[in-house]
Amino acid sequence: MIELYLDTADVAQVRRFSKSLPLKGITTNPTILAKSKSGLKETLAEMQVALGGQPRFHAQVVSDTAEKMLEEARQLNELPYDMVVKVPATEQGLAAIKLMKAEGITVLATAIYSSQQGFLAALCGADYLAPYVNRIDNINGNGVAVIADLQMLLDKNELKAKILAASFKNAQQAMDVMKLGIGAITLPVDVTAQLFAHPAVAPAVEQFGHDWKEAFGDSLSFES
Repeated sequence: MIELYLDTADVAQVRRFSKSLPLKGITTNPTILAKSKSGLKETLAEMQVALGGQPRFHAQVVSDTAEKMLEEARQLNELPYDMVVKVPATEQGLAAIKLMKAEGITVLATAIYSSQQGFLAALCGADYLAPYVNRIDNINGNGVAVIADLQMLLDKNELKAKILAASFKNAQQAMDVMKLGIGAITLPVDVTAQLFAHPAVAPAVEQFGHDWKEAFGDSLSFES
């Protein structure tokens, strides 16, 4: 089954959606945390309470060399959670991924804008690959096509890396990539809400209620 994450540091929204969705955990990045005004440790502690159980958390390194990324990853890996270390899929990042995997650290290669970039990260041992669907579209690319090509490369080479698709503007983008058989997806809160928001749903439910009350008043279904 596909792993479903929320891409947010908003604890209230995670608490809200965890009631109705089978969330695997959350993904964060430096920008999300900076906007939230909460540090990583505080955010993860609150998310653990909000989600309960053993959620998986994705947190990104901010160092800029392979050696420093590795040291930062070691510290993230020591946090008392199911952690995945996010590493930009740059030249230094790919070198860091190889070092991290030699130590058994679970890694997500992020900031992926092309299928070849993701493929190289997978060859270096990355467990997850995060292509940026909407950001690719915004630079006149085709985010869905990039993911289709990357999934094909993974399948043909029997690589175990999971695509964790990221960066969405609307629910249709999310549905288009999920049709490709990807292993995971992370959604912003507003796009998650769109999944419930078909304009025909509320009128249909209201009509059911109206018709029932017309026939049976305030009685419940099992009382009729």
